[in-house]
Amino acid sequence: MTILATLLVASCASKPGSAGTGTKVLEGVVAERERDAPGTGGASFQGTGNYYLVIEAKDGNATARYRYQVSYRQWFRFREGSRVRITIRNNFLQDIQPNE
Repeated sequence: MTILATLLVASCASKPGSAGTGTKVLEGVVAERERDAPGTGGASFQGTGNYYLVIEAKDGNATARYRYQVSYRQWFRFREGSRVRITIRNNFLQDIQPNE
């Protein structure tokens, strides 16, 4: 009986998509767009540089600022003031979508 209870608790704790996986979906606003020139911030000299979005989002009762590296296409698409929905998994940006 003890083994069955232990297995039941372990299976409940490891459900995909649960809070333990570190996945969050937040709604926010693009506060800033930043860019590193080629050859700086880890960007190669032959590339176009690195692009970042700074997003202010409500996370629980607090407003948090997140800064994530994005593609040029995402950087160009989401201007300051754009409302977005971001998916964060283990503190890495997984997805960014418009939130209209």
